[in-house]
Amino acid sequence: MELTVSLDTLCRIIERARELEALVPAVDPDDSSNPTDDKDMDVLEEENNAVVEEELRALLDDLAEDELNETYALALVGRGSFDASEWDDALEAAAEIAEDADEAALIDGLLEMPMLAAYLEAGLAAFDLSCNGVGQIS
Repeated sequence: MELTVSLDTLCRIIERARELEALVPAVDPDDSSNPTDDKDMDVLEEENNAVVEEELRALLDDLAEDELNETYALALVGRGSFDASEWDDALEAAAEIAEDADEAALIDGLLEMPMLAAYLEAGLAAFDLSCNGVGQIS
């Protein structure tokens, strides 16, 4: 199996998905209780980091149709809906969603996966691929 979406792009998507998963709902009732500590916690609150979701959505939106289908299929393999030997079936499932609705439905589906980063990493691992060392300057 050879992907049309680059490993570097997938790893950026995984990194942004991790950041998105780390966000927590704003729950600090008294933002002025301790300004020094609040700034450290506020950075993890969703309302202050809508930019992370926007960036992840933009990364996914910039993918070509076949690349988006592959990304979705990797997530399906990673979450166990398909195994590596059923790659063509996973791709077909992604293509059907895009055909029945549109590519936005695939993007929404990916963003709604609660463990997207882990699913994509597991999907890559199913094909002996990983993000280890990707994007690092030696």
